[in-house]
Amino acid sequence: MFVAHFAAGFAAKRAAPRISLGTLVLAALWADLLTWSLVLVGVEHFSIQPGITTTNALNLYDYPISHSLVMDLVWGLAFGAIYYLFRKDWRGSAVLFAAVMSHWVLDFIAHRPDMPLSPGLHTYVGLGLYNSKLGMLVVEGLIWVVGIVIYERATRSRGWAGAVLFYLVVAFLTLIWLPSLNGAPPPVTIHKMAQIDVPAIAILIAWAYLVDWLREPTVASTKPLASRAHQAG
Repeated sequence: MFVAHFAAGFAAKRAAPRISLGTLVLAALWADLLTWSLVLVGVEHFSIQPGITTTNALNLYDYPISHSLVMDLVWGLAFGAIYYLFRKDWRGSAVLFAAVMSHWVLDFIAHRPDMPLSPGLHTYVGLGLYNSKLGMLVVEGLIWVVGIVIYERATRSRGWAGAVLFYLVVAFLTLIWLPSLNGAPPPVTIHKMAQIDVPAIAILIAWAYLVDWLREPTVASTKPLASRAHQAG
């Protein structure tokens, strides 16, 4: 999955309007940001194997720290705990946990059985949607559109910049995603991909923070229980 992970961050804005879109996208993309960082330093490993699936030429054979179910649960709990430490907002913490875990769920749908359950446990799962170009186009495309619509309805632009910047990058991501469904091997090495993807993900997260700063929630902000109790007192 590619744009579906962004869609998960977009959709989470409605459930947690107090959290910046940048933080929500960071949570939804955390597994990918982590794995490419670990590939750079030689801790996790991929290879390029044309034809391994219809729409993705990457052989993702060693990434238990970033993409195993157990470790993603750990990362999700860490995101939620850190947010609660600063904001005292259980709802926001739960949404961030769900955003992190959405990555494993979406990859489980798309990947061949290469999704690890835990480091050290050689059990792998995956439904294999990557083997159907039409399936990826329909399923991921639908998730992408729904995520965009939910975020667009959950926020409104404070000016023209908030709308233009949001849709420019949405269009850019769509134009990258559609050709990727052809399954052609990348024209670079895995290490070069990591060198490109780590800063690219960081830039897109920064974009999400900027977009959210240029927009405002249209749904009521959910205040932490501690804040409501203080006001009631």
